[in-house]
Formats: sequence, C-alpha cells, structure tokens
Amino acid sequence: MRNVKKKPRMKYKTLKGLQDILPPEISIWQHIETKAKDIFKNYGYREIRLPIMESTDVFTRSIGETSDIVEKEMYTFPDKGGRSVTLRPEGTAPFVRAYVEHHLYNDPAPQKFYYAGPMFRYERPQAFRYRQFYQIGAEAMGIDDPKLDAEIISMLSAILSSIGLEGLNFEITSIGCEKCRPAYRSALKIYLGDKLNTFCSDCRRRYDANPLRILDCKVPACIDSRKGSPPVLEYLCSDCKDHFDDLRKNLDLLNVPHSINPNLVRGLDYYTKTAFEVSSENLGSQSAVAAGGRYDGMVEEFGGPATPGIGFAMGMERIIPLIRDSLNITEGPELFICPLGPEASEKALSIAEQLRSNGLWVEINYDNTSLRSQMRKANRIGAKNVVVLGEDELKNREIEIKNMDGGEDIKTLLQGNEILKSLLPKIRK
Repeated sequence: MRNVKKKPRMKYKTLKGLQDILPPEISIWQHIETKAKDIFKNYGYREIRLPIMESTDVFTRSIGETSDIVEKEMYTFPDKGGRSVTLRPEGTAPFVRAYVEHHLYNDPAPQKFYYAGPMFRYERPQAFRYRQFYQIGAEAMGIDDPKLDAEIISMLSAILSSIGLEGLNFEITSIGCEKCRPAYRSALKIYLGDKLNTFCSDCRRRYDANPLRILDCKVPACIDSRKGSPPVLEYLCSDCKDHFDDLRKNLDLLNVPHSINPNLVRGLDYYTKTAFEVSSENLGSQSAVAAGGRYDGMVEEFGGPATPGIGFAMGMERIIPLIRDSLNITEGPELFICPLGPEASEKALSIAEQLRSNGLWVEINYDNTSLRSQMRKANRIGAKNVVVLGEDELKNREIEIKNMDGGEDIKTLLQGNEILKSLLPKIRK
C-alpha cells in the first residue's frame, strides 16, 4: 500500500486583540456583573438583550461619519444578501434602534434599561484595550431633568464602589445643544483655522465637516495644536447653563464628588448637554473606566418622537485590573467525595446528587485511584471539605467529613441515599 502522508496538525490561537476568559478569572467578571445587576434593580433598571450585529446605518447615522469609530474602527462587511452590516462598536445606538422599533416610548417615563455584552472595534491592541471588549451599559429615557442626570451618575458611582473601586475621578461638562453649538463651532473654527497646517490629515478634513471632532483626536501634534481652544462652557445657551448648574447642585445633594473638565469631549456625535467620564490614575494613558452623557435628539433621528435620553457604559477590561488583587474570590467545591471500590463509587454518585439538589457544589472521584491520589486531587481543585467512602463507612453507615482548612471535622450517619440536611449549613461554613 502507498503511504498516505498526514497533514500536520494545526495549533490554533485566538485572533489578535481577542482573549479567552477562563476560570478562575471569570469569577471576577461574575462578581462585577452580580453587583451591577443588584444596584440596577434598586434603581428600577430592567435588562435588555440586543443583537451584536446591526445595519451599518444604525452607527453611521448616530455616531457620526467623521468619528474615528466609523472611519477606522468598525467591523463592517456585506452579508450574503448584499446588505452592509456591522458588529456593534458601542451599545447606545442599537438600544435606541430597539427603543424606537418596539415603541418603548409609550411606557411611562422614565423608561430604564441596562445591558451587558461584547462590543467590537478594530484598533491597535494595547493594555486594557481589545478588539472584542465587554461593556455594561445603562440608558434612561423620556425625562429631560438634571435630577435624572445626577441620579444616573450617582448609580454609576454606587456600582463602582460596590465592586471595590476606590480613588476614582468623576469629571463632568456640558457640550451644549443645537441652539448654542453653532456659536461654539464658529469660535472653534476661528481659533483652529490659523494653525490648521499643524494638524494631521484627518483633522484637516474634519475642520469643515465637524471641527468638534478635532478635540477628540489622539495624535500628539494635534493635542498640542489645539491647546488654548475656547471652552464650550463659555458658549452655553441659558437653558444648557441652567441644566448644568442644576446638575452640579444635585450631584452635591447626592454626595457625588466631581470636578468640571471643560475640555472633556465624547467620541460620539449624538451627545448633547451633560457629558461625564470616570477615570483612574492607575491605568496609565487608558485611564477611563466608564463614560456617558445625554443624547436628547437621537430617538427623533431614528424616526421616533422627540425623546430625551441619557446613559453610560463601563468597560470590564478597564475595571478588572483595578480590583483583581483586592478581591478574595476562591473557587472550589464545598465537598469532594473519595470512593474506595465499586460499591462506594455508586454510593458516592447517589450522595453527590442528593447534596447538589440542595444547592451544594459537590465533586466525586470517577477513577479507581488510590486514596492518596484522590486527596491530592481534592487539594488541587480547592475542595473545602473531603469525605472518604470505603468499606468501613458503608458497613457502619457512618462517614467523617474532613475540613481541608483546618476547621472542625464532622461525623454523621448515612441514612439511605442522603446525608442529614442539618449537615448542609456546617459544610458551607
């Protein structure tokens, strides 16, 4: 027979900019998600789950065609029907699409929702920044009142505090509305016009289309050239100024420490009035852990009735490095059963099932290995308690549960297929 040459086996790796989230790291993610969901419930926010893929127009129409996200970072491709679709780079635009499509504005205001899941942006991977990244976001609709702005910022502060984050900077500003933004835009163009040749090619192109976008450019030369730009707060109309002043008063009322950053610019075109960002000095250049703002014209832009809205998103990959070392999250079964022999193995399976039905994490040894080997395995997987089930235990119908942390050992009788339920709280200690 002719020898058939086998193809070499391929070793596959995650794509650049993506990551696998494995145990025990996933416990930190679950800790954050659980804390956030508990606080969302207290504030009346309900979960909404959205597709990760949308029509490309959902993002170009709302985020802005001159934004870095639309110009450089979106994963956009034609589907088999020839339609242009995009993996969502952020959560607010898909939310507003769903809000309008399902007429959620007909419910009593404010309508409050939260979501969690992956977002996608094609950019150079670096510390705490991935091409698939995860966000938890919240949106509140139907109320144009600075009390709601202050409340949602206070809720964000409560979430970050509950997961163990400290030493954060809350920065706020107002970026105006349709009435006052044209005057600011004109002043900005006048200031930037004399030094336009010092900006990058993208900024020179944005000068006519959307000069505010220049303030969001990350190119060092552009950052230097725009220094001294007129602050937007000096061009607010009376409505925006009153709204911002009331926001600050309400934040003080809610004991949320904050500072004004007149140069704070959000990278999305849909923002109006309130904008805010939460940062940590422990993350280097990628310092923002959460950000958000008001977007009062977006629902109307999507074909719905004029509806004010405000929201935020927090980045999981930015938060986790800040709390990883401070958390004492341990993983491991509450009980590991070491059976010795075929009869004990069957009994172990039955006991484990009964305890699991009472909410206990129980593992058993499946292989016919020595007691020493089983005890070593129990230790490696972090079992809190171990029980040996051999001939003597089966004969006497008595077992001893050994605490692996040096705590009190427990003796109990076997009754049929179950361990006394009174034993459960002791095992969980």
